[in-house]
Amino acid sequence: MSESLVVIGNGMAATRFVDELMQHALGRYSVIVVGAEPRLSYNRVLLSSLLAGEVDEAAIELKPRGWWNGRGVTTIDGQAVAAIDRTSQAVTLANGLRFPYSKLVLATGSQPIMLAKPGMDLKNVLSFRDLADVAAMRGLMRQGARAVVIGGGLLGLEAAYGLAKAGVKVTLVHLMDRLMERQLDHRAAALLYHAIVAKGVEVLLSADTKQVLGKDHVTGLELNCGRIVQADFVVCAIGIRPQAQLARDAGLTVNRGIAVDDGLATSDPNVFAIGECAEHRGAVYGLVEPAYEQAKVLARRLSGDNSALYAGSTLATNLKVSGVSLFSAGEFMETSSDDVLLFEDQGAGVYKKLVIENHRLKGAVLFGDTADGLWYLDLIRGGADVSHLRDVLAFGPALALSQAA
Repeated sequence: MSESLVVIGNGMAATRFVDELMQHALGRYSVIVVGAEPRLSYNRVLLSSLLAGEVDEAAIELKPRGWWNGRGVTTIDGQAVAAIDRTSQAVTLANGLRFPYSKLVLATGSQPIMLAKPGMDLKNVLSFRDLADVAAMRGLMRQGARAVVIGGGLLGLEAAYGLAKAGVKVTLVHLMDRLMERQLDHRAAALLYHAIVAKGVEVLLSADTKQVLGKDHVTGLELNCGRIVQADFVVCAIGIRPQAQLARDAGLTVNRGIAVDDGLATSDPNVFAIGECAEHRGAVYGLVEPAYEQAKVLARRLSGDNSALYAGSTLATNLKVSGVSLFSAGEFMETSSDDVLLFEDQGAGVYKKLVIENHRLKGAVLFGDTADGLWYLDLIRGGADVSHLRDVLAFGPALALSQAA
């Protein structure tokens, strides 16, 4: 008789986990996947493309209904889980339905952080996290509409790009002195700034929000410097936090996220966590790739391979923001003892920065041309001596490998 396995959350991490599990242990578990959103899982990375009208909703669906049904997986959409009873090993849904489990996987993802400033509760203050947010923005994207996006990280830039592409007049407000400060160095961030401005987005850096203006609905945003930006709606995209309250209520160990060990188990050996809700060795990853790595390890472990362990992820960002390709990995902010290789072709809009410590590549930033990003990532993860490639390292694997041969 198959064991009962319940997955709470039906996002990208949960979908990859079920996919991997079916490859390793098809038929071993009776799987139920519970999702709070009233639809099957979809690719959140493409939300800005959806907002811009570049793709439709069908294009961002991860797996069709037939895929789940064909693997015997029961999917429950539009139902939140109200409680986890670890004593009797059962979960209770908001509608009162109760399901037993022998193994439980938490893939609850994250929730958007909203600024604690006056006016953030006004009508037309939105977040940018799911399809419902996209629908809300589309409802406000009339001709001549004005929007303020708060946050110059990945989410904020994606929202600004999607809105501007759809014809909205956008002002992006960022507290820090450069865009995407966690993923880019100062030069790459400056290049990105100019690329964003060229697409018609006004960008205000070192700008601190004082309050959202309006009585019943948004009319604008006031900054601490006194400047007022007129707006019909405001999008707050300053970051995310792990969705961990359900685990906390169940008595599981929760710090910033749901604490897990190298086997992705929580403080309860029958309960596991992966993706944006999980905290491993003090790190909470808000990126897709670590979630997929965790999903793969957990699928192997639940199929009986106890040698599968998750040792953490080397942070890497490989994406297209506002139509510009970006890549960063490892420790790209150099120290005084590091060697730095720089390459820039202003005419082609290409910038590369490689940081070397003790003859080993430890960090990389690429702007405009990211084709060699995964090769640099392999070098960073592998820790190989690159001193013999120093003269050609910035030109990618084709030249480097031909010289090595």
